[in-house]
Amino acid sequence: MVKKNLKPDLKTIGRRIRQIRGFDLTQAEFCKVLGIGQTQLSKYEKGQSAPTLEVLMKLKAHSGKSLDWIVAGEQDSPSDAVF
Repeated sequence: MVKKNLKPDLKTIGRRIRQIRGFDLTQAEFCKVLGIGQTQLSKYEKGQSAPTLEVLMKLKAHSGKSLDWIVAGEQDSPSDAVF
């Protein structure tokens, strides 16, 4: 059995959140989409705090990215698709 590092890399997750926000939305605008405060979003983007499952689900809905990509940078494989 291969053991993987199961500790999340908060800085990398923060960069992905920033990537999802893009350049079109300010933090204040994106906070409204996520239903959180600007201070909390800033902590997420800086990797100082882990996003909640609810926030992760909202990021997924907003971006169309998978939770695997947001959290671990993993791309969905075709074999993961449910038919």
